[in-house]
Amino acid sequence: MKFDQKITKYRVKKPEERPPEAKAPSAKVIRMHEEIQRPEVLIGSTYKIKTPVSDHAMYVTINDIVLNEGTEHEQRRPFEVFINSKNLDHYQWIVALTRIISAVFRKGGDVTFLVDELKAVFDPRGGYWQPGGKFMPSIIAELGHVIEKHLQTIGLLRAPELDSHQKKFIAEKRAEFEERQKQSDAFSKAHFPEGAQLCSKCSTAAVVMMDGCMTCLNCGDSKCG
Repeated sequence: MKFDQKITKYRVKKPEERPPEAKAPSAKVIRMHEEIQRPEVLIGSTYKIKTPVSDHAMYVTINDIVLNEGTEHEQRRPFEVFINSKNLDHYQWIVALTRIISAVFRKGGDVTFLVDELKAVFDPRGGYWQPGGKFMPSIIAELGHVIEKHLQTIGLLRAPELDSHQKKFIAEKRAEFEERQKQSDAFSKAHFPEGAQLCSKCSTAAVVMMDGCMTCLNCGDSKCG
């Protein structure tokens, strides 16, 4: 390049002043909507619900579709649900419920509201207790808990976490309860009358009042000699 005039000053052009390079177009992100066709194969999980109000268990299968597979936007979304049971008394509402829930899943958007709606259903005849001491107000509510568990597994819901103070408080109460339970178990398994006192000689809860004298039924020790 030829310059006709004398150069008096110059300035170095900084990198940010240079024209931006053309970026490669990113792949289109596919989001869940009702127009998405069902693939031939879906992945899913089956959950068993066994309640004391029915002789037969219910098996809940939730199938998921994987969107944007192989990209940074890969996401697993629930696509359909099936409920199977030998109890034909619930057949009609089971079919209706599975179709409605599956339709909501395929609609897309935030489907987590289903969890709260289902968990809020109460049986007018009363609920039941699960093994472990958790109360369920209805079978529908337990179905809501199953869906909640599944959504937490695939990452659509975050599992509730306790803070450090709550964890410490629960740990202390659990230890206190277990210690109290050990003490009560030691006395409940005794072969001596209820209310017997601890013997200072043989360390057995077997001391009772006999003929006006505290006597141990285990070793025979007596306060009266």
